[in-house]
Amino acid sequence: MSTADATTRPGAVLADLLPAAGATRARVRDAALVVGGAALTGIAAQIAVPVPGSPVPVTGQTFAALLVGVSLGAGRGFLSLGLYALLGMAGLPWFAGGASGAGGATFGYVLGMLLAVTAVGALARRGGDRGALRTAGTMAAGTALIYAVGVPFLALSTGMPFGQAVAAGLVPFLVGDALKAALAMGALPTAWKLLGRRG
Repeated sequence: MSTADATTRPGAVLADLLPAAGATRARVRDAALVVGGAALTGIAAQIAVPVPGSPVPVTGQTFAALLVGVSLGAGRGFLSLGLYALLGMAGLPWFAGGASGAGGATFGYVLGMLLAVTAVGALARRGGDRGALRTAGTMAAGTALIYAVGVPFLALSTGMPFGQAVAAGLVPFLVGDALKAALAMGALPTAWKLLGRRG
């Protein structure tokens, strides 16, 4: 399949454009993508800025996770974030700010990312990353899923009332999320256009 075919074929994601002739090479490529996506998320999580009054820092983690889902698709994206979560739970210090383990107040966001990458990967296979508005919607859906798990987990793990958890674990991040979506709106459709021209 040529790059041009992949850019117009429904059901393709960016990772499908990477060459892998034969089943063995495809498996090796997919394994490398899964590991690479986990590593990218772990590295991005180290970009952490504390938010006054909140146990949740601003990080690059969620943006990286959503990019992994959109770029790799639902299956590979889920495996990648699953690997990230399992290694972090096992003690690898690559959650936000070098944390690890499953007991922290922000672990719910990691669980939310597992759902989010699956959803945005499925949306990407339906063309959800090929236009600016569709990309914005895809990123918004993924972000909403992260918060849908992360904020209640934050409330339960800290004993905060739910409203306080929303104020501490969602509201301070909305502007940053809008900026991340705007970045994705430009980057992802542009990547498809560039790859289509090369095909």
